[in-house]
Parts: sequence; structure tokens; C-alpha cells
Amino acid sequence: MRKLGNIRKPRKTKEESIQPAKVDFGSAITALCEEKGISKEKVLETIAAALAAAYKKDYGKRGQNIRAEFDEVSGGAKFFLVKEVVDETTREFMEEAQDDTELGAQNDAEKTGAQNYAEARRNDAEEAEDRLPRFNPERDLTLDQAKKIKKKAVVGDIIETALPTESDYGRVAAQTAKQVIIQRIREAERDSMFEEYKNKEGEVISGVVQRVEGRNVFIDIGKSAGVLFPGEQIARENYRIGQRVKVYLEKVNAGTKGPGITLSRVHPEMVRRMFELEVPEIFSGTVEIKAIAREAGERTKVAVASTEEGIDAIGSCVGQKGTRVQSIIDELGGEKIDIINWDEDMAKFIPSALSPAKVLRTTLNEKEKMATVVVPEEQVSLAIGKRGQNVRLAAKLTGWKIDIIGVGADEDGVESSEQGSVNSEQKAEEKNEDVVEVSAPEIVEEKVIEDKVETVGAK
Repeated sequence: MRKLGNIRKPRKTKEESIQPAKVDFGSAITALCEEKGISKEKVLETIAAALAAAYKKDYGKRGQNIRAEFDEVSGGAKFFLVKEVVDETTREFMEEAQDDTELGAQNDAEKTGAQNYAEARRNDAEEAEDRLPRFNPERDLTLDQAKKIKKKAVVGDIIETALPTESDYGRVAAQTAKQVIIQRIREAERDSMFEEYKNKEGEVISGVVQRVEGRNVFIDIGKSAGVLFPGEQIARENYRIGQRVKVYLEKVNAGTKGPGITLSRVHPEMVRRMFELEVPEIFSGTVEIKAIAREAGERTKVAVASTEEGIDAIGSCVGQKGTRVQSIIDELGGEKIDIINWDEDMAKFIPSALSPAKVLRTTLNEKEKMATVVVPEEQVSLAIGKRGQNVRLAAKLTGWKIDIIGVGADEDGVESSEQGSVNSEQKAEEKNEDVVEVSAPEIVEEKVIEDKVETVGAK
């Protein structure tokens, strides 16, 4: 068998060797959009603006308004000179502008002191605000000039003229295009992040502790980082780098370096969002959270109500063997959570808000929104709570001022003691006897002294 010789590939011509390889702009743009999280239209707009800036740097004139159209398939671009049709009502023409300039120069020459010169500049600035923009032939067209290009042109129309396509740009123009692309992409990325997190405002999100600077904790929440200020942190809670925590996205502000995101762990609405995540009945709306009173890290009271018959609102929130509420308690660092039934009748709702204390009687003052609550003497401390926490949370939950009174309890409570005093007065009246208070300890003391003296004398 004959051995085949080496097959030589044809050599490339000189033109083919210097021809640049085609770049798949579409794939590159798509990858950039996915990486930065911005729209494809914004990227194409940014590239067109960069090409227009580069073209103006090398081939344009000062004051020109150049627009570029970028073709993502071929990688080519078309350029247009943009001019606006104006007249005397929208522009100040050069002759008038020159007269004003000369007059301003004469006035400035007459000013000798620095203070007078500054005053003149300030007056010129105020006058410039009232003046119309000056006519610029590089970006403006008179109506007569515009009608030569477009017969039906009117004032305010935009007329574009095609410019020759150029492919050779200098180093300065290329650097200008690069800076425009970088700046516009960063602005688009900031705007995209701001819109994304602005829509999540008021939600609970998961994040990772990124760094701790002093008492401020910075948490990575995905594309951006939020700050947890000391006032938004749960007391006695420590944060370590890499720790995963759930935070409440409280506020989002637009900033120069990205969205300013303020996070919170103490906001009362965080408890509501946590219950929505853990309790399907609350998420679907069959159980509603009517009110929340919270002292972060210590205790929270939640009033719930069912919108459908046959559904236990408290049982739905607690879960089987307390699994649902326990997961929320663990996430909040062991914070105690009291779940009570909501009632529009404050005479019933206020005693429930004071649980676990037992309430004997409640008196309401609708005008001042004050409630007087009577509890057994041994449960006064339970109703008030540690450092007044229980009654304070109950007041926040109901929106009423609560005054707690403790009484001594017997078999029938307070009412029996009041009834006993009434019965004693009735019996005295039946026997024609007066009810007299014994308040003469001096007579008793004198009688005792006399007895002692007689005894001593007899001895």
C-alpha cells in the first residue's frame, strides 16, 4: 500500500491573516446581562452611547449631538448627527448674545472691587437663568434650514443626518468608550438592585453575616449587603462572621455606591412575616394577625382571629406539639411569644391580653380609653409582669391604658366581702342597734391602770 503524504493546508492570504476574528456579541451581551442582573436593552443602549462618545472624540465637533445604532449581530454601528429645529422663541441667536456679552464685559470692567465683581457675576447668573439657550449651529437648525431637508418640518422637530461610518479609533477615543460603558453599567446595576430590593421592602429575608464594624453588623443578602445598626439588634445577641440569620428589610434608599439597605431584628412586623412563613393558615388568609406588641428579645404578644368557622386560630399558630411557634422562638433567640384570641369587645379582649393572669372584673372608661382591672392579690405581680412588661405589652396590644387593682380573695371573691358588709348593716337596723366603730383605746388604758393600782394597794 502506498503511504499518503502529508496534506498541506492552504496558506491564508495577507488580507485574511490581518482580518480580526468575528466576535459573538450576542452571547457576550447575554452573559453580561445575567452576571449583572440588568436588561439587554440597557446594555445595548450603553454600548451605543459609548460608541457615540468615541466617534465624537475622534471625528465629531464640540457641541454636536451624535447618536449611534449598534447591531449586536454584526457588531457594526451607524452614526447620526442629531439637530433640533428652533426659532427666536426657543433660542437666543448669536447677534443678541454678542451684544449682551459686550455689555457684560463693560460692566465687569467698571467693577474694581472684588466684592463688586462677585456681585456682578451673581447678577449675571440670575439673568442667565431667565435667558433662553444660545443658538448652536452644531445642534440647532433654523426653520428655513430644516425645510430644505424636510419640507414639513416645524419648530421642535428632531432631524437626524447620517454620518460616515468609521472603524479606526484612537487610544483616547477607545478609553472614553470604555469609561462610558463601565459607568453606565454600574449605574444600571445600581438601579436594578435598588428596584429589586425596593420591592422586597417589608419582607423577611435570609442573609449571612459579612463583617462586623464596631457595633454595626453588615449582612450579605445576595446581590448587595445591608447594615444592622445597634438599635435594630436584639439585646444580648452576638453575631459572628458566616452566621446565617433572618432579618427584616426595613428601608431601602438610593445611594451613589448602591442601594442603602437598613435591616432590623426588632421590628414588630418581623414577627408577622415569620408567622406567615411558618403558618400556612396565616399565609392563605384563613387566620389573621390583628395586633402585635413586642419587646424584642424578651416577649411578644400576638392577637389572632379566624376568618372561617371551625378553624382554631391559636392552635394553627402553635402547631402540633408547638412546632410552628417553637421554630419562630428559636429564630428570635428564645423570645417568649403569647398567642391570644382577638375580640372586638374590650371587656373580653383586655383580660385575654393580660394572660396568664386571672382577671376578676374589668371596668372600662370609653372616653379616656382606660380600663380598670381587678385581679386576686396573689396574681397582681403576675398581671404586672417583670418590670411591668406584661401590662405594658397588653396596653400596646389593646391601645388602652390599663390600671390593675389587687384584692384579697375569699370563697366568693370581692363581691362576697362587699355583700357581707351590707348584711351586717341590715341586721343592726332590724335590732334597732347602731353600728358603732370602737375607737377609744384611752378608756381601756385608764381602766387597766386603775386595776393595777388597786392591786398594788391591796398588797
